[in-house]
Amino acid sequence: MKFRELNKTDKLFLTTDDIANILSIDKDSAKVTAARYFQKEYLIRIKRNLYITENKFENLSGDEVFRIANIIQVPSYISLTTALGYYNITSQKQRDFIESIAVKRTKNIGIRHFQFVFTKVKKDFYTGFQFKDNYFIAFPEKAIADAVYLSSVQKYNCDFPSVDFKKLNRQKIEKYLRLTNKKTLIFWENLCKTYKI
Repeated sequence: MKFRELNKTDKLFLTTDDIANILSIDKDSAKVTAARYFQKEYLIRIKRNLYITENKFENLSGDEVFRIANIIQVPSYISLTTALGYYNITSQKQRDFIESIAVKRTKNIGIRHFQFVFTKVKKDFYTGFQFKDNYFIAFPEKAIADAVYLSSVQKYNCDFPSVDFKKLNRQKIEKYLRLTNKKTLIFWENLCKTYKI
């Protein structure tokens, strides 16, 4: 079966051009093949003209899942409880629920058992992240700043009691929060009093 050739490739993601090259068929045939394999669930569509084989999808590493989140919506970066869990700053672990910050739109995308959640913020607040292991992820203090800001405007519900604030730098958090608004700063001051930050 020709499909096995797609599983043998070192590439994690496949375009119709890749499928054409691997199966030695023309581009139009590759489009038809991709559609047929997608219907049969041999291929999983990540976004338009970007696929991953079912076998590779079921064996994704955490880093590869984060890469997929970055690819689904560009630009975006991993943040909120997902990033806090990555840094072991929260006791909350979200295995199949991946949270990102974006500037284009707020949306949820379900791909098999994964939920990729994107929350839009204003451009001035789209900062404080790094490129690490082939994906963009918030610095720890920006991940909590994102959670504080979105919680203060009632667009997020962070489990603050599960956060180990001792692992975070308050000055760095406040540097980011100064990019938001008075309501968020008041919310933060109340958090600091409650959790003795």
